[in-house]
Amino acid sequence: MPLTTPSQPDTASDPTVAQDYLWTLNFGPQHPATHTTLRIVLKLDGERVVDALPDIGYLHSGFEKIGESLDFNQYVTVTDRMNYISPLANNVAWHNAVERLLGIELTPRCKYIRTIIAELARISDHLLCNGAVGLDVGAFTYFLYAFHEREILYDIFETVCGARFTTSYTRVGGLMYDATPLFIEKVRAFVRNFPKTLTDLERLLNRNRIFIERTKGIGVLTREEAINRCCSGPIARASGVARDLRIDEPYLAYGDFDFRVSCATDGDCLARYLVRMEEMKQSLRIVEQAIENLPSGPIQVGDDQRVILPEKRRVYSTIEGLISHFELSMSNRGFEVPCEESYAAIEAPNGELGFYIVGDGSDVAYRARCRPPSFIHFATFPHLIRGHTLSDVVAVLGSLNIIAAELDR
Repeated sequence: MPLTTPSQPDTASDPTVAQDYLWTLNFGPQHPATHTTLRIVLKLDGERVVDALPDIGYLHSGFEKIGESLDFNQYVTVTDRMNYISPLANNVAWHNAVERLLGIELTPRCKYIRTIIAELARISDHLLCNGAVGLDVGAFTYFLYAFHEREILYDIFETVCGARFTTSYTRVGGLMYDATPLFIEKVRAFVRNFPKTLTDLERLLNRNRIFIERTKGIGVLTREEAINRCCSGPIARASGVARDLRIDEPYLAYGDFDFRVSCATDGDCLARYLVRMEEMKQSLRIVEQAIENLPSGPIQVGDDQRVILPEKRRVYSTIEGLISHFELSMSNRGFEVPCEESYAAIEAPNGELGFYIVGDGSDVAYRARCRPPSFIHFATFPHLIRGHTLSDVVAVLGSLNIIAAELDR
C-alpha cells in the first residue's frame, strides 16, 4: 500500500522536505502494463514521479552460466528464452558468435535464410512492442491488428523449423532445416499483404489525438544521453544516433541489400514508436530482396563432420552419420575450438545483442557472457520518468520494450 500523511508539503518546490512524505508505489510485477516479471519501485509526490528504482526481475535462470555447461549447439535452446518475443534473432546472434570463434564462413544460402528469419523476427518483435504500447494507452484495436500479423509470422516460423515460439533453428555452421517451397510461398504472401496492415496501423495511431498526447514529449532521451548510456537499436536511433550494425559492421548477407536506417531526433516515446514502424517497412524490403534472390546450394558448411551435425537421414541410414552424430552430441571429441576469445554482435530488434565467448579447446565455452539490450535500456528508465506523472510510466516502459528474461543476471 502507498504510504502518505494527511497533509503533504510541496516537495517539488521544496527539496528539503523529508522523504517520508513521498508515496512508495510498487509498479509490478503483477501489473497489466509490465507484461512479465518486471517490478519498479516508484517514489511519488502525489501523481508526480520523483524517483524510480528498477528491479531486474525474478527469473534468475542463470542463462550465462548455463552457456558454460552446454555445448555450442545445445545452448541455442536457452537463447530462445532470453528474448522470447523474437527468439530467431537470438539463435542467429549466438551462433554468429560461435562461428566467429571457430573461424567458420557460412554458405550463401544459409546467410540469406538467416537474414530472412532475423528480419521477420524484427517485424514480430516490433509488432508486439507497438501493439502493447497501443494497448497500454487505450488503443485496443491497434493491438488486435498487430497480433493478427504476429500469428501469420508464427505460421511461417512453424513452417521453417517446426516450432512457433521456442524455435532453436540455427546450428553451428548452418541451420536445422532448409527453406522449403511452402516457406518461400508463405514469406512471399506476407510481403504482399503486410504493407496494407501497416497502413491500417498508421491510420489508427499516427494522428490519434489521445495517443499523441500520451507519447509526444514524454520520456525524452537526447542524443548525448543515448550515447553516454550505451543505448542502441530503436531507442538510440529515435534520439538521432544513426548506428545500425547491419550497415556499420555488416554480417550475414546485409551487404547485398538496399535499405535505409530509420532515425528520428525527438527521442520521446512517439519517436521510438515511429522508428519501429519505419523499421518494419525496411525489414520488409530486406525480406523481399532476400527471398527473391535466394541462392541455391547447401545450408551447411562443407562436409566437416567435426563441426556440422549430419542430417537425420544420414544418422538413421548410415554408420558414418551415426558415429558423427554421436561424437558431436555425446562425446568430447567434437568441436575443435581454439583457446581464444571472441565477441560478436548483431542488430537485434531491441538493439545490439552480443555474445562474448572464451574457448578452451573443449566443445563447451569456458566463459559465455551476453550483452542484452534490455539490460542496458532498463537502466535509463529512472532518468526518463523523473518529473512525469504516474500515467506516463506505462508509455515510457512500453516504448523501451523491456524483456525481463534479458535482465537475468
